[in-house]
Amino acid sequence: MTVTPTPDPTDTVAVVAPGRRLNSATRGIFPRRLNWFYVPALVLFAVFSIYPLISGVSLSLTNWNGYSRSRAFVGFDNYLRLLDDEVFRTAMVNTLIYGVGSTLIQQVLGLGLAVVLDRIARGSSLLRAVIYLPVMVSPVVLGTMYYLIFRYNNGALNDVRALFGGEQVAWLADAGVGIAVIVIVNSLQFVGISMVIYLAGLQGVPTEYYEAAQLDGATWWQRFRSITVPLLQPAFATSIVLNLIGGLKLFDVVQVLTGGGPGQSTHSVSTLIGETYFSNQAAGYSAAIGVVLFVLIVAVTFVLNSLLNRKRVEL
Repeated sequence: MTVTPTPDPTDTVAVVAPGRRLNSATRGIFPRRLNWFYVPALVLFAVFSIYPLISGVSLSLTNWNGYSRSRAFVGFDNYLRLLDDEVFRTAMVNTLIYGVGSTLIQQVLGLGLAVVLDRIARGSSLLRAVIYLPVMVSPVVLGTMYYLIFRYNNGALNDVRALFGGEQVAWLADAGVGIAVIVIVNSLQFVGISMVIYLAGLQGVPTEYYEAAQLDGATWWQRFRSITVPLLQPAFATSIVLNLIGGLKLFDVVQVLTGGGPGQSTHSVSTLIGETYFSNQAAGYSAAIGVVLFVLIVAVTFVLNSLLNRKRVEL
């Protein structure tokens, strides 16, 4: 005897069976409940992302100084002005150096640390916590700590040089050294994020692949290159995109270590936006720089995601 189960009207799985169309009552209630769940997130996204973006774009088309009640529409004059702005070009080049340089260092160090920690049985948790700890520290605090090391008067590095009879050096007065220090400080602070992402990826690789490769006589490097690297493509994509976005919008470390100086040679686009708005009182022009930075980050993220997703390997 065949027993036909009676569907529970409160059980959506039983009512909406695979391949079965929704009845009118279900279409009227079930989707409406799902839509309401989206509303809080959509409202927050609209208030804190869409509205500021629209306001920024509209502000970039004006000559507002940031303080007065009057403003005039100037069209694309602010964007055309960027083409002849030497400081903006310098800040854009520096921003690419900060973003790409930090990302490369973080990937190499993060992957190396993840591979080492994945093979350590004892003390691994403590080392992970120590390496990840700087991520939880404010960039302002960390930047101040490094400023105390590299500053000219009473800096820790100059004190060590003086101890051995060396002369004091104005490390941060040189643009090249200042940019290098900023890249290193930003890389070391956020290398823990890459380490965690790669460590999670490594622990998701089936051990059977390594065992089969070992039976075939593959060396450690051959297993790493042929198994680990291809299967870490999702981790590569996540880590690279996150770190690159963080590097392109770098603000705190630059502001604390050099303030954009000497002159304006170490500015990032983010610090230039702040200086243009508050010091130069050119809110409209500052908004135009911000819109260009937004477009740059979106374009870089889109291109990177497209390139990295093509190389994904399914387990």
